[in-house]
Amino acid sequence: MSEAESKSLDRSAEDVGNIVALEHVNVTQPDQRPTTLFYVVALGGTRDPYMMVGLDNMWINFGRNQLHMPSRDPQPQRLRGTMGFVVPDLAALKARLERVAPRLARTEFLWRSYGSYVEATCPWGNRVRCHAPAPEFGDTELALAYVEFDVPQGAAPGIARFYTEIMGAPASVIDGCAHVPVGRGQALRFKETPATLPKYDGHHIQIYIADFSAPYEKLLARGLIALDAGAHEWRFRKIVDPQDGKELFEVEHEVRSLRHPLYARPLVNRNPAQTNTAYVRGQDAFRGTY
Repeated sequence: MSEAESKSLDRSAEDVGNIVALEHVNVTQPDQRPTTLFYVVALGGTRDPYMMVGLDNMWINFGRNQLHMPSRDPQPQRLRGTMGFVVPDLAALKARLERVAPRLARTEFLWRSYGSYVEATCPWGNRVRCHAPAPEFGDTELALAYVEFDVPQGAAPGIARFYTEIMGAPASVIDGCAHVPVGRGQALRFKETPATLPKYDGHHIQIYIADFSAPYEKLLARGLIALDAGAHEWRFRKIVDPQDGKELFEVEHEVRSLRHPLYARPLVNRNPAQTNTAYVRGQDAFRGTY
């Protein structure tokens, strides 16, 4: 590469904020059967074959990301917002949603196509939005690309300041939504809404951060550390405005260091198009990019 070509590159485009990855969302559910129909059969996820294979919890893989769904009876947890997925084939997704619909008729399941994306509600009332692969999500074809939280009106600027100043993630506000970049093509979003938010029920997200100590010390000084879980993990729940300490939103963050034993653990992903009646040798695994 010539010197002129090198100078023309925008090196800042390759910068990654302190939040390296959004690995999983955790919501409880009371019955694994409808959960499997929706997240595995319809959305095309893969139940982790190595961990949480019993009836007390289930881990579902989507590329490099997961959903964690502990079994709790009777009331499921509901994310106050929407989980955004990238899937390789929207047409195939819609066909699978149609197939599972009769078996989920007595649940909160519903879905609708908006052309460039599909929105659906899982059997327990959690909202998802599925997109085709696109540059805004990086080069992935299968991922949990973002979580978009519903937040009170006026909260977005303070939330952006929190992630920028406390967590070391350079957030911005666009049209009443705080955008927090996460690693390769992922994001946390906090979108203002005039609607009354339901009471927080304890669901959580899990992130990996590169600078593990500085955010911890800032949160500790504010009395915001909710749990010290060992050498590689700590948690917080309350998002506050660094300017005045006002509480803006609550959702538990499970924060892990890059030395955590599960960081970058290889995840098994199947090819949801593979069937026993139209079997193709060598095509069991997902062959796309994630």
